[in-house]
Order: sequence, then structure tokens, then C-alpha cells
Amino acid sequence: MENNALVIDDDKLTLDLLSFQLRDEGFDVVVAETGAKGLQHAKENDFDVILTDLNLPDINGIEMVKQSKMISPETEIIIVTGYDKAEKAIEATRVGAFGYIVKPVNFEELMVDVRNAVESKRQALLNARQAAEILELRGKLSSRRSYEGIIGGSRAMQNIYEIIENVAESDANVLILGESGTGKEVIANAIHYKSRRSNEAFVKVNCSALPKELIESQLFGHVKGAFTGANSDKIGFIGQSNGGSLLLDEIGEMPIDLQPKLLRVLQEKVFYRVGSDKPQQVDFRLICATNRDPAEAIESNSLREDLFYRINTIEIRIPPLRERTEDIPMLAEHFLKIYSEKYKKDGVQFDGSAYDQMLNHYWRGNVRELQNVIERAVLLSRSDKISKLDISGGDNEQVSEMGSNGSGHPRTELSLPELGNEQVLFEKIGDLIVQRLPEPEDEKNDMDVFDALEGGVVLAALKRTRGNKQAAANLLGLYRPRLYGMIKRHNLEDRI
Repeated sequence: MENNALVIDDDKLTLDLLSFQLRDEGFDVVVAETGAKGLQHAKENDFDVILTDLNLPDINGIEMVKQSKMISPETEIIIVTGYDKAEKAIEATRVGAFGYIVKPVNFEELMVDVRNAVESKRQALLNARQAAEILELRGKLSSRRSYEGIIGGSRAMQNIYEIIENVAESDANVLILGESGTGKEVIANAIHYKSRRSNEAFVKVNCSALPKELIESQLFGHVKGAFTGANSDKIGFIGQSNGGSLLLDEIGEMPIDLQPKLLRVLQEKVFYRVGSDKPQQVDFRLICATNRDPAEAIESNSLREDLFYRINTIEIRIPPLRERTEDIPMLAEHFLKIYSEKYKKDGVQFDGSAYDQMLNHYWRGNVRELQNVIERAVLLSRSDKISKLDISGGDNEQVSEMGSNGSGHPRTELSLPELGNEQVLFEKIGDLIVQRLPEPEDEKNDMDVFDALEGGVVLAALKRTRGNKQAAANLLGLYRPRLYGMIKRHNLEDRI
């Protein structure tokens, strides 16, 4: 790739020498004999490096560096100066110059600096591009209502999406924690199918469903004659997962005496089939899941501590459905679409009372319970409106009150100037909020600032639209069922 250089010097001999040397090294060179002409070239062209004399006839060398950096912050500047001006050149580096070289110029040293300057610019551009890509990715993630088969737009689920995005390509072991019915297997699916192993086998094993006396044989396989009934060789789940991924669901139910063997497989990538002393090489990505608290499992001696640390390289905690109520309407509509198509009941919709019922229920069974309720509602519906759901336990157990006022902190009234740029406005709001936060005790604030801010923004939108939820959702760029969940979670029904 041809590099572009700008050389600025009022001494014709120096200008010619520098230009000749740079062209000889493959640079496309533009020259200028004054600072003003040099700055004009910098505005019109993208240079990889600028070489400039410190003493130009029209612009002070320090000012030249400052203005060049304003025009092109990533382009590095090398000062070429006389020996008696070296101290001034050092000052120029403090305001942004990449370096300086003293006349008479040693061209070998100069080219080392030039190449380093060009590389510095390229690295700066690469970093900026990567930062922009990360921001773009986060923007996409934050607006997603679904991700790789997972449904949910709440902040908790956005965090999970970002974790999956970051770790899926690696081979790091993942431990998924969550109550029964929260969707641990769906998360495991997303990890596997986003990984480089997505075209290989994904073997799923429920440790609690395997007979205790057969689990070792099922996992590791066996050879013919290893025990009564072993009439042929069996490869086993671990062997089947070679090259792909292995999900061990309910890992806490694996027999404690079998766990050291699994640990050895993870450490050595070698296992032995029952009845054989021939080592089998294996390469798989391990994903584990459990609805038990690992600390309690370790305390009760049902999970080895060393195995826990081995499988817990990356931990994903799935919040129960009652802690992400804004996702409930979204999930309900997802299941409504599935079952209305399955049972050929097109056009079926929920009305407001059905949403209220969903949002007031405790959902002990989490997403699985909600799915069953929606399927039952679609099957039993006799019109295109579902206004009441058949939920076990009724509506007596409501979701515990959460919201922006739970911390006990008073609301802060913010006075903002008129601002036209939305990004500046949001940054100003953020600054005002953070500046008014009390110093945290025990190194942590007891108020969830983002949660409080979310509640305040939703309430403000509802007041502006005089309680019109659809208009408020449009104003905030939200999916209307998600807004319903936010209203419920922040207890805003009586404040509209």
C-alpha cells in the first residue's frame, strides 16, 4: 500500500532531500513551503504522516502542530529542526507531535520514526473502528427483543445477550444458573449455535434423568462385555460430542464419585470407556446448567468444589420471570403466535385484562409455566380476544413490588438548558444525575440508578401523552407490551 506524506519546509534544499528520501521509500509526497499551504493540503488530503520544520515563515511550529491535529487527529507529525531548537521541538511533542529529528537529518533514523508514525496512525484508526463496531453492536443488542431464539428485551436479558456474543466463539466452559423453566437450555443452544462448533454435534444430557447405575456408561461409553448386558461397544455422550459441544443439565445431580472422572476429562482431554484401559482423545466445549445454588450444592457434598471452579469459567445467571416483568407480554405474544398457527386460530389477540393478569401473577414455573398457560388459552379461546387466562393459583400471589421508589431516595429535580443535540442532552442528564448521587456506603450504592431512571422516563412519557400507552410507547421507541411490563414493574398504574 502506498503511503502519503506531507513535507513542510521553507528551505528548498531540505524540502527536496526529504521528498527524495520518502519517494525512494515508496511514499506519495506533497510539499509546501509555508505553514498556510501545508494546512490547506492537510484539509484537502488524508496523509499518513506530516514532516514539518519548526521555524516556518508564517506559522509558529507549536501552532502548526496544534492546527494539524485539529484537522486530522490521527495523522502523526514529526518535527524537523535545527540543533539549537531541540528544546522547542520537545515542547511540540507535548502538544501532539509524534517526535522530532535534528538537522542535519540522519535518514535511517528518520525513516524509523516515519514508519512508526504511520503504524501509530493505522493503529489509532483500527482502534476507533473497533470502538465504533462495539458501540454499534451494543446498540443492536440493546434494541433486540429476541436473540438466537431467546425472547426478551429487558436490561437483564440484554446483558445475557452481550455475554453470549462475547464468549460464544471461545471454548471457555459455561455454567448457566437459573430456576426451573427460565430457559437454560435455550441459552445453551444460543451459545453453541453462535460458536465455531455450530456445525458439529451438540449433545445434551440431563444428569438427573439418567439411572445412577448407568450414568457412567452413558457418559463415557463402554466396550462389549464390560458388564452384564453390554452386548456391544457404546461410544457414550462424551465421545459423541467430540468436535462439538456437550450440555450437562442438572450437573449437581451427577453422582459425586463420578465427578472426579469428569474433572480429569476436562483437564486432560482424555477419557476411558467402561471396561477399557485405552485412552480416548476428545475435544468438546462444555456447557453446564443447574437450578441449584452451587454454594449449597458444595456445602451438601453433592458438587465437588474443584469441579465447580473448572466448569464455571463463564457464569450466566438467568433471572426468574417475575424479575423481568417487562418481558412477559413479549413472551406471551411470541407463544400466542406459535400456538395460534399450530391450532389454526389466526387473529387471536390478548386484551388489556389478559395483560394485567399476566403481569400480576407470580410465575413460579417461569417461562415454561407462561408457555403452558398461553397454549391452554389459545386452545380454549372461542373468539379472537383472550381476556382471561386459566392460571393455577389465580392472581392472589402478585409480583413483589419493585421500582424506582424502592430505595427510599428522594427524586432529584433536574434543571436543563435548551439543547438541540440529543446525545449532548443525554450526556448532560447523566452528568447531573451522577453528580447528585450520594457517596456509596460499603463501596456500593443501594439504589439501582438505571432502574430508577427507567421508571422516571416511563412516567414522564405517560404524563406527556395523558396516559395513552400506545403514544407513550411510540414516543420512547418501545414495543407496547414491553411498556406494559415497565409500568407494572415500577408500580406506575396509579400515577398515570
